[in-house]
Amino acid sequence: MSDGLLIVDKPSGWTSHDVVARIRRLAGTRRVGHAGTLDPMATGVLVVGLGRGTRLLGHLALHDKDYDATMRLGVRTTTDDAEGDVVEIRDASAVSDGALADAVGRFVGDIDQVPAAVSAVKVDGKRAYARVREGEPVDLAPRRVHVARFDVVRRHGDDVEVEVTCSTGTYVRALARDVGEALGVGAHLTGLRRTRVGAFALAAATPLDQLREPLPVMSLDLAVAAVFPRVDVDTDTERRLRFGQRVESPGLAAGTHGVFGPDGAVVALAEDQAGRLRTLVVFPPIAP
Repeated sequence: MSDGLLIVDKPSGWTSHDVVARIRRLAGTRRVGHAGTLDPMATGVLVVGLGRGTRLLGHLALHDKDYDATMRLGVRTTTDDAEGDVVEIRDASAVSDGALADAVGRFVGDIDQVPAAVSAVKVDGKRAYARVREGEPVDLAPRRVHVARFDVVRRHGDDVEVEVTCSTGTYVRALARDVGEALGVGAHLTGLRRTRVGAFALAAATPLDQLREPLPVMSLDLAVAAVFPRVDVDTDTERRLRFGQRVESPGLAAGTHGVFGPDGAVVALAEDQAGRLRTLVVFPPIAP
């Protein structure tokens, strides 16, 4: 089995868990996971970890993402997207392009966003979507997220195509909902395609239906080098890090770094802490 990352172009109608289950069968292992859940309706980049690559996933989820999306003005749904039931229809024909641009502009930068009620956010240990399906009321607290880019690309009547760059934890369907509320007509998301997760763009993704053995897995060494700033250490420092000892930090910038040994193999993910290198994840060497 290969250790590393597999970049998948997820099709519509599949859950992220469905994709993981498919790859487990193809790879013949249960050590498979994913970073950054995509809703069943959504398509695009899903980063999947295999073997030791699963230990990267929690750190990859911290990276920003790009999306292409389509909002439909004038229609509100229970899920803020096309999979939910319609709860209200309003005439949006009077919404001007200028008013639309102004509304979209309100949601650029650091914003406090209330996640969609039908989401994977946990409320008292239980997923919000599970509570909604059981008829329980869900009142989610707003979360601070960052939207670096929210651009209107084109408009066809009530359908508005947009491009979004945002931090992890941002719900694009909640952006559509909030733009609709700002315009006073409501809105929901009818299409969503993730085109980038951190360093991994759609051009590097393989459509799920084209995956065959041997899987095109990016090795652990290449994956870490692609995502994190690199730090090379000598044999003695490598040994000490593998035993969980802290070593002097070579003046690293803030954030997570990939640490590599003299043979070019990744040793750990680490960060500077008070002038010492603190390991976040240590990757045991592959037995010969």
